[in-house]
Amino acid sequence: MPTKILKIKNMVCPRCIKVVKEELEKLGYETAIERLGSATIKYSDDKLDLNKISQVLNKNGFELLVEKNAKLIDELKSLIIDLIYTEQLEELNINLSDYLSNKLNHDYSHISTLFSSVEGITVEKYFIMQKIEHVKELLIYDELSLSEISYKLGYSNVQYLSTQFKKITGMSPSEFKTLRNRARISIDKISDT
Repeated sequence: MPTKILKIKNMVCPRCIKVVKEELEKLGYETAIERLGSATIKYSDDKLDLNKISQVLNKNGFELLVEKNAKLIDELKSLIIDLIYTEQLEELNINLSDYLSNKLNHDYSHISTLFSSVEGITVEKYFIMQKIEHVKELLIYDELSLSEISYKLGYSNVQYLSTQFKKITGMSPSEFKTLRNRARISIDKISDT
């Protein structure tokens, strides 16, 4: 059976997940929802009716996002991940909003509003969470000092990195390094947390 991922605007809480799942299943779709703003449906080849899905979602206060918006969000996530993991941050001479606007050819306020409504977090928070996951990875590898990691990821100083790390993880980078079982989050699951 084919599957389709639906991007759904205004799906922002567990109750929303329940309503969306129930409504899609009433339409006859086997539905899985792993995160806010997204549902995966299974359907028969001739039974996919996006207009009907859109009507049902609209009736319940949600909006089915067109593929263009879903692609924009995916592109944004890819740009952020590439920026962090290819370690271009130390060379980035413009701020994140300008960088994303230029790369995506859209006004940043549009990008930011769309991303927040679908993902349930701001672009900035997503960016910070991605950076912190990369810091965890670099700490686990234990090849670079915290000062080198800070520089690589575009932090102005080690203290700022440490403060942000503690805010996100609840522990300092040195406390994280001493843990035996260091939990990391898959980069494609960052906005699910």
